[in-house]
Amino acid sequence: MIDMSKIKPYDRSVYYYETDRMQIVHHSNYIRWIEEARLDWMKQIGWDYKSIEDDGYIIPVLGVTAEYKSMCHFGDDVLIHVSLSEYTGVRVGFSYEIVDKKTGELRTLCTSSHCLLDGNNKLVFIRKAYPEHDKLFKELLEDYKKSQSK
Repeated sequence: MIDMSKIKPYDRSVYYYETDRMQIVHHSNYIRWIEEARLDWMKQIGWDYKSIEDDGYIIPVLGVTAEYKSMCHFGDDVLIHVSLSEYTGVRVGFSYEIVDKKTGELRTLCTSSHCLLDGNNKLVFIRKAYPEHDKLFKELLEDYKKSQSK
């Protein structure tokens, strides 16, 4: 099992081009940020997109949500905490907390859901294609559920 305490949140700076005239991050950029964070998280657990695509699979986005709590501005630094929050053996869901790096203030809560498809756009059972990750994802989901019930 992977020592999840060694998994680091994704560290990101807000760039000028991501902001609007008021120097507030445009809402569409948060979706890009969570994708960056998810890719980083997956790489840290040894299941990166490149290797998945090399295996002949793609990972489409099935859904995304974002709940904006406070604004990010040009020059801010944020941390994006990623958690596996849903797993069915086919569908994988993630939860994200975007917080200000300096103050810890919550900026945004997001979720995304995904599946794997093969070269013919047919669903792939993760538990069959990646049994070691199936086991890990089940354990991570249990940990996530316990953390949410506190």
